[in-house]
Amino acid sequence: MKKNTQKTIVALLGSPLKGNTALLLENAISGAKKAGATVLQYHVPHLKFSSCLGFGFCKKYPSCQMEDEVTALFPILANANGCIIATPVMTMGVPGALKSFMDRCQVFFYAKYIRKDPMVPVELRKTRKTLLLAISGMNRPDNFDGLMQTINTFCDIVDAPISESLFIRDMDNILDLKTRPDFLQQAYEKGAKLAHEI
Repeated sequence: MKKNTQKTIVALLGSPLKGNTALLLENAISGAKKAGATVLQYHVPHLKFSSCLGFGFCKKYPSCQMEDEVTALFPILANANGCIIATPVMTMGVPGALKSFMDRCQVFFYAKYIRKDPMVPVELRKTRKTLLLAISGMNRPDNFDGLMQTINTFCDIVDAPISESLFIRDMDNILDLKTRPDFLQQAYEKGAKLAHEI
């Protein structure tokens, strides 16, 4: 049987708006597609879903008791070759909708660490990677610390560790990333690199 060499990347946009973060993601996706990957993009704040309510269903089963648009994404995320996360920093951390999405991925945690039966196929766990694109309004050395704690944990439970990142500070002064083609080019190149490496 011929091996399927098509690479699929799940791209998650965490911003509620289609502004600077979306522009970064758009360039990363262009790079990944140019490198031959198929990209499935999801604007997380526009998905119809509820936050985790702690029913505990996923302690025993590889799914969630709540059936919504996030539940439907679990098998897609589990079988993807890689991931791109694009998000702004809000209140020094992950914005609400994206954080709720990550909380709902508790199903991956219980499968991997409690039941010892990971949802991600073993052959994918060896090569899965994540590209993180993040922007912050302020220009502080700790801008991304809170964000990184959550996203590193998420990437661990879904077996897609961060391999590349692009952090952009001082957006309160930059205002519009269209004035910074260097950042957009970096996003493009990192998207292409992800597609080549997974």
